[in-house]
Amino acid sequence: MTAQDKGVVIVTGGASGIGQALAQGLLDEGWRVLGIDVQPDRIDAARREMLAADTSMLRFAQADVTDETAISEIVQDCEAAFGPIVGVVNSAGIARDIPCLDTEVDIFRQILEVNVIGSFVVARAAARHMRARQAGSIIFIASVSGMRGNQGRVAYGASKGGVVTMTQVMAVELAQHGIRVNAIAPGPIETPLTQVVHTPEVRSTWESRVALRRYGRPDELRGTVGWLMDESRSSYVTGQIIAVDGGFTAMGLPGPWQQQAGTA
Repeated sequence: MTAQDKGVVIVTGGASGIGQALAQGLLDEGWRVLGIDVQPDRIDAARREMLAADTSMLRFAQADVTDETAISEIVQDCEAAFGPIVGVVNSAGIARDIPCLDTEVDIFRQILEVNVIGSFVVARAAARHMRARQAGSIIFIASVSGMRGNQGRVAYGASKGGVVTMTQVMAVELAQHGIRVNAIAPGPIETPLTQVVHTPEVRSTWESRVALRRYGRPDELRGTVGWLMDESRSSYVTGQIIAVDGGFTAMGLPGPWQQQAGTA
């Protein structure tokens, strides 16, 4: 970790998977990190794994991102006791892989509530403080499933499509306050969530449609997040949806070498 303290970044879902990898990457680059996660056991495990870093640079808070009151209190406490919030990475999310005709409305609502409403609640709470300082960077973790119609993703894809549009609207509205808003759309990433959701058949299908022929690693998103968070490197970038997907969104009909290649 660098000696320079760059300010506080909130990372939701920060105690596992993509969120934890991004939180660690930000720590390594000199940002202070406030991780928010709903599961206390994951927080305890992440704290043990990550506290090789300076303990003054990392804090965790337990909360459901859809709990508006709890998030507001966490943000207020952060501003008062940890430091001014300069960035947000909205990584908390849930997914289900179910055909549309088998998708229960309650499941659909739950996915929308966490992935869209929860992301909005955290971003809005932080942006209200960023506005006073006329600076900040908000990053939503969307998905290629919010950009393409992927089978089994009617609820998840709709939620991430909502995140894509929310990113663009907030970027336009918050630009006057010096706040940049962007989204990263990962392709298939090797996380505890994908290990549960993706069957062997699903994995094989994804790998056949990714130009690099493999799932990504959570740490392969760190460079894009670090770049978007750093005002000195991305000050003119806002309202963008950046796919980090191994070539999935670029790929059309696979060529013979891709059809014959073994999976990674």
